Amino acid sequence: MTVAIYLAHLNPVTNAHVEIIRELKQESTVKVMPVRFLDGKQEINSRSFPFDFETRKEMLVSVFGDTIEVSSNYTFHAPFWRYFPPILSPYSWKLRSSILSGISGEYYTYTGDRTEGMMLKAYRLNPRVGARKEISASSVKNKLYDAAQGKDSDWKADVPEEVAKIIEDRWDVVKKYSAAQDMTTRIAGMKFPKAGLKTR
Repeated sequence: MTVAIYLAHLNPVTNAHVEIIRELKQESTVKVMPVRFLDGKQEINSRSFPFDFETRKEMLVSVFGDTIEVSSNYTFHAPFWRYFPPILSPYSWKLRSSILSGISGEYYTYTGDRTEGMMLKAYRLNPRVGARKEISASSVKNKLYDAAQGKDSDWKADVPEEVAKIIEDRWDVVKKYSAAQDMTTRIAGMKFPKAGLKTR
C-alpha cells in the first residue's frame, strides 16, 4: 500500500489535522512526522512550538491509536543555518534521507501549502498538495494563550476531546508561553527557533 508522509508542526493537533489524516488513511498507510528542533539531545520549544514531540505524539495516538505511525525522523539539528540554502546544503539532503528512512515502495508527501509543495518537489519527495483547512494550529495557539490570560476563548471547539484533555494536563506549558516572546525566525518560508540558529 502507498505510504502517505505527513510532515507538519502539529502544535497542537487540531480538528483540521485529524480531518487530513482521516482522508489520507482512506487510501494510504499514514506516517505522521511532527517536526522537531534539537540542540544536542535537548528539544527547543517556544511560543510558536510550545508542545514537545512526545506530547504531540500522545495527541495523535489518543485519536488514532496504532492505526497510524508517528515518527521523529523530521528533525532539524542545531545549528540550523547548516540546512541553508535549500537544495544546495548537504544537510538538507540528509534530512530528506532521514524522512524516507524505513519507507520502501510507493510514497508521497502531503502538504496544504503550494509553496511547500514546490520545495518538496525539488527534493523529489512526490508531493500532493491538498486544500487548506479553515482551522490553523496558529489560530488555536492564540486561543489557548488568550484562555491562559483569562480571556474568553472557544479553543476546545477546534481540537478533539482527547487532545483537549492532554492540553489541560499540560496547562503549565500553555501559561508559560502565553506571556513569552516569540523567539523564532522565518527562513525560506519556515519558522525556526532562534536559540538553535547559531549563525556562522
